[in-house]
Amino acid sequence: MTAPKELRVSKDRRLMTITFPDMAPMELTAELLRVASPSAEVQGHSPEQRVTVPGKREVAILKVEPVGNYAVRITFDDFHDTGIFTWAYLLDLAQEKEARWNAYLAELQEKGLSRDR
Repeated sequence: MTAPKELRVSKDRRLMTITFPDMAPMELTAELLRVASPSAEVQGHSPEQRVTVPGKREVAILKVEPVGNYAVRITFDDFHDTGIFTWAYLLDLAQEKEARWNAYLAELQEKGLSRDR
């Protein structure tokens, strides 16, 4: 997987724009990145262990750090920083963002949880 040409975090820290070579820029909200973090804390070690993360409507990105040539570690303002976002995962997330977002909203509703704290 080729690295993005550009990763840019918006001034309000709530949006990350990713541009891969030969592709249009894609935007991912900090909230989606946080609730879909590839960390074991969120994803668990099996599909049954995956956690629905509520209360992240206002989450922001504090920093983005490279991990080798294949990924970035994103630190959020709730201090979650254990997810390693590979280029392939970021591309999948951007391409599937509407479906993943709708699934997340459905999970929140099903579990009686809220996007707000």
